[in-house]
This record gives sequence, structure tokens and C-alpha cells, in this order.
Amino acid sequence: MNLRTIIRSSYILKSIFVISVFILIFISGVSYKHSTALSESPELLNKSYNIQIQLEKLLSNVKDAETGQRGFIITGDSAFLHPYYSAHASVQRSFIVLKHLTADHQKQQANLDSLVHLINLRFNYLDISLKTASVLPVNKDQLEKNMYRGENIMNKIRFQIDIMNELETGYFKDHQEKYSHELYFTPIITFIILFFSLVIFIVSFIKINNDLFVLKKSNEELLIKTESIKHAEVIGEFCITLWDMDSNSISYSDNLYRLLGCEPQSFEPTIENFLQFVHPDDRNIVKTGAEKAIQESKTYARFYRIIRKDGELRYFRSIGKFISDDNNKSKTHIGIIKDITQMHLINIKLEEKNRELEQSISELESFNRVASHDLQEPLRKIQTFISRISEKESLTMSEAGMEYFEKILTSVNQMRTLIDDLLLFSRTYKAEKVFETTDLNLLLENALQELSQEIEEKNAAFTTVQLPVINVIPFQILQLFTNLISNSLKYCKPGIAPVIRIDCEIVMPNGYPALEMNNQTRYYKISITDNGLGFEQKYAESIFLLFHRLHNKTEYPGSGIGLSICKKIVENHNGFITAEGKPDIGSVFTFFLPE
Repeated sequence: MNLRTIIRSSYILKSIFVISVFILIFISGVSYKHSTALSESPELLNKSYNIQIQLEKLLSNVKDAETGQRGFIITGDSAFLHPYYSAHASVQRSFIVLKHLTADHQKQQANLDSLVHLINLRFNYLDISLKTASVLPVNKDQLEKNMYRGENIMNKIRFQIDIMNELETGYFKDHQEKYSHELYFTPIITFIILFFSLVIFIVSFIKINNDLFVLKKSNEELLIKTESIKHAEVIGEFCITLWDMDSNSISYSDNLYRLLGCEPQSFEPTIENFLQFVHPDDRNIVKTGAEKAIQESKTYARFYRIIRKDGELRYFRSIGKFISDDNNKSKTHIGIIKDITQMHLINIKLEEKNRELEQSISELESFNRVASHDLQEPLRKIQTFISRISEKESLTMSEAGMEYFEKILTSVNQMRTLIDDLLLFSRTYKAEKVFETTDLNLLLENALQELSQEIEEKNAAFTTVQLPVINVIPFQILQLFTNLISNSLKYCKPGIAPVIRIDCEIVMPNGYPALEMNNQTRYYKISITDNGLGFEQKYAESIFLLFHRLHNKTEYPGSGIGLSICKKIVENHNGFITAEGKPDIGSVFTFFLPE
């Protein structure tokens, strides 16, 4: 609908409105003429009373439907919908009764018609809100918008009922007056009816003007959105097709022609003309896909090649959906065709990289086998021979020889530790991630038992809180506790007994950017605090790198792999680990595990 059509419709509506006003005045005059001749009758009193009763029932039934709808939206319990569904039948019965009661009064008939329209409109918004609330995820903005509109209609219903009640109240009083007085008040009531009718028409007139303004604004926004879609098609390298199944007519957006290397609308939009651009080997994909879509009323994603007008080969992907009108009589297929050439070429490169990666992984597995067997076997022999030399030749060996001998033994042990740590690091990456519901207190107890000799030697003191029972990979969390506690024991201050504290609390991901990316609601924050040597905070991230050490290996033994293993274990659990340190005060290692 363009602006000229809107303006023309506005003039027509205003003309109809003016004519309706004159008709209402004419009918009111005739009604007034006949009403002055009416005689008092008890039936009129009874009729007014019954009309008011039925209007109250109408309002009560609509309120019951609102209450049932809100109860369902809040709780999701369909039991709240019983009064909602029963309200329809009750409203219809009341309409029939009111239609009969007001059959001889045109004004109330007009008011009743307006009331019927408003109540039907209210039930329509109730239905829309129920449908919106039943689709997950719930579109809260749309639901709130519909409920505000419904509340506006409900206010109009109350206003309309108030008008009818006020009219009937006037009639009721008038009828009572007629029993004891003359027909003096009948003209006044008629003029009151006319006044309220004019008010309604004036309000309606204002509403029509507002609606026309909104419609004009919406039309302008629609034009902007249409242009935006056209630009989006060019930027996103896609196009939109419309296929009217009733008339078997197809329309293509301009960008399809551009994707085919043609001028917009340069050929008739038909499947046959489009197939001329499809690669001969892929034409059957497009043709059978269209036939299957008609038969099953369902579409599937299709991939095929296109030969542009300039001869360039491109890769396309198409998907669509069938939509029908409210009566399911008219059906239209909306399709989206996208040029995925760049994505396809990237995927080919990724597949090549994946093959290279698989080859690298295979080579790493071979290395692991060598490290676990071929490298360890010579080390075992070296350790065996060193042990024999130490037993039999140590007394005859010179002091320099003994020094060299000790260095050899130290190097062998370091090599053994390095190989074991590398295998453990590899296992952390390769091991099957089988999660089990596990008590972390038991894993911590096993870790302390494993380190019991070192704990006893250094007279270490431990304080710990109750740890949770969660879903983890047990042997990895055991290794995590072992490595972190061993790290605290290793880097304790000389002459001072280590004091290690283990804390646990539940935290929200807010304030932890690394956690917010995992879409978890809550985390267990487990901290291991010691009073050891500590470290400069600038090394808080680098200490988790493979083979990274802050101290000389002659001062503190190790391979520089332990904390790297800790980091990988926490990542395997969709968690995060941090470190804080202060030189000569101590360090805090904190890891977060999803609840």
C-alpha cells in the first residue's frame, strides 16, 4: 500500500464517518419520536435489569478467560485453560440473550455490535499470546506487546460496557419514573444517548486518523527495510526467490541475476531458465529437488555448481520453506540461494589441513610409542648398570669419577622424569574423557596419600573445607590435586614448614570473562593457597606453558610440564585455572569447575 492509496482510503473513511454521524442523528430522532409514545411496562424494567446482568456476565467471562490465560503463561499448567475455553461458549450465550433483549433498541444493538467486535478482538489477542507463550524460546518482547494491546482492548470493553450499563441505568430510572410521573425524562435520556454516541464516533475518528498516521509511518519503514534487504543480499552474496504454488509463478530478487553474472530481471524467472546456468552434472539435483518439494511440501538443503554467464564456476547452496495463508488454501515457497564458493574453497583447504593434522597426530602417536618403549628400555639398562657399578666399583673409583658418576645418575633420573611427564601430558590430551559422579574429597585424600612421604619430610600442615560431589574425569582431577599440592611442597621456603589451605565456594561467571564464554550458570571455585616462595605476578600466565620454569632445575627438580598438565585437565572439564603470587609470601592456584 503506497502513500497515495493511504490518502485515498483516508478520505473514504472520513466520508463514511460523516455519513454515519448523520445517519445516527436521523435514527436517534426517529427513536426519540417513537420513545415519547411508549407506555410504562413492567417488562421494560425486567428487560433493563436482565441486560445489565448479561453485561456483567460478559465482563466476568472475559476476565475468567484472561485469568486462565495468565495462569497458563505463568505456570505452564494447561489446567488453567479450562475457564479460558469455557468462556467462549458462555460469551456466545450472553451475546444471544443480549441480542434478543436489545432487539427493539437500535442504539443498544449498535453498542452490542461494537462490544462483540471488541470482545472478539480481545479473544484474538489472548489466542496470539497463548501461541507466543507455547513456542520455545518464548519471544518475551512479542508476548509483552500482545498483552499490552490486549489490556488496551480490555479497557475499551469496560468502557463500552459502562456505556451500555449507563444507558440501561438511565432507562431503568426512566422506566421507574414513568410509573409515577409523566414521560418527561424520556427526551433527556435520548439526548444523553446521542451525546455518548457522538463521543464514541469522535474517539473513533481520532483513532482512525492515528491508525492512518501509523500506517503511513509503517509504509515508510517498510520501504527502508526493503532497500536494506536488497543491500544485505549484495553484501551477503545471497538472494530470495518466491514461488506461488497456485499460479506456478516464480519471482527472483535482483541479486540472483547478479550472482549469475546477468543484469537484473534480464530473463524470465522460470526453473528452466535457471537450469541453463546450473552445471550439467548437477541439473538433476535442482530439478528433482523442486519435484520432491512439490510432492512432500518440504524442502531440503541442496548444493550444486553454477556456471556464470562469463564462464566462471561458482558453488551455490539453496534452502527454502513453504508458507500458507490462514485458511491453508494458498501456498508459497520462499527460497534463499547463497553463493558459498569462498566457503567451499576454505573447506577444501581445511580438509587438507585436517589430513595433515591427522598425519601429525599419527606421527606423535608413533613418538609416544617410542618414548614409552624404545626410550625407556635403554634408560632402564643404564640405571641397572649404574646400580651395579655403584655397588661394586664405588670404593675403587676416584673422587672425580664419583662426581661424574653422580652427574650421570642425575641426568638419567631427569630423563626418566621428563619421559614420564611427557607421557602423562600426552595422556591428558589423548585419554578418553569419561566423566563420573565423584566425591572430590576422596580424590584429594588419595592425592595426599600419594604425597605422604614428602608431606611427612617437610612437616606440611593442611586445612581444607568440604569439597563437592560433581561430574569429573576422576584420574585427571586426582592428577590435578597431586600436581598443585606437589608444587606447593616443592617451592616451600627453607626452614619453614609448608602451610597449605584448600578452599571451595560456588560463584557466578560474572566478572570472569573466561567463564562467561562457556554458558554455564555457576562454578565451583577451588583454591590452593601456600606460604612458599611465591613468584612475580607477571609470570602468572607463562608458568602454565610447556617446559617453562621460573627456577634453575639444579635448585628445584622437575620437567616444567606439571602446570601445563593442570591447565589441560581443567580445560578438559570446561573450566579455567589462574595463579596469583607474591615473592616470599606465597602463591594461590585457583581452578573453576562447572557445577
